[in-house]
Amino acid sequence: MKKLIKSILYLMACCFAVSILAMKLKPKKIIFFGDSITQQGVAPGGYVDLVKKSLDSSAYEVMGAGIGGNKVYDLYLRLEDDVLNKKPDLVVIYIGVNDVWHKKTSHTGTDLDKFVKFYQALIIKIQAGNAKVILCTPAVIGEKKTGENDMDAELDKFSEAIRQLALKNKLPLVDLRAQFTAYDAANNTGDLEKGILTTDGVHLNAKGNQTVADLFLPLLK
Repeated sequence: MKKLIKSILYLMACCFAVSILAMKLKPKKIIFFGDSITQQGVAPGGYVDLVKKSLDSSAYEVMGAGIGGNKVYDLYLRLEDDVLNKKPDLVVIYIGVNDVWHKKTSHTGTDLDKFVKFYQALIIKIQAGNAKVILCTPAVIGEKKTGENDMDAELDKFSEAIRQLALKNKLPLVDLRAQFTAYDAANNTGDLEKGILTTDGVHLNAKGNQTVADLFLPLLK
């Protein structure tokens, strides 16, 4: 009887040790959640791809959940299917360009107060799923020097709102807006609308993708 009890206890200890080891070996799952910039970011040379290649694949699982044309409320509507059901450990919210840009292109942008409410709702739901959250500001809509692009003032308002959400929720922030405008101010000597960090004034070129990846990596490791 004593031998049987010892055997059972031994098996239970082994099972417990295996489960602990499995938990330790489980890769940390990171999801980049956004629009076409993130959708393109998973392609070879994209910022999601660069982040993935820079992290140990045995310790990190990196994926993108970007859909072209998405605004903040689109992210909210697909949050369950595209993010929460995958049980991430960390979610990066990268949204805002279309909420501003579409005000001009199709008159279907997002009012700032609604943008903030949907964004806060995303944070709450992601955290309720036991995932950490990183915020980032939208970078540029046009690369002319600060204040010279049509949507600069509006993009600055939305970026500031995201900064305040980061402060309010005590979350890490990657300020792409500040980084990109500073880089363009220093390097866009011809005052070009595109071609410095973007292909078209919005979507990232090789330098832009590397810049974004480099800014995220210190917060992910």
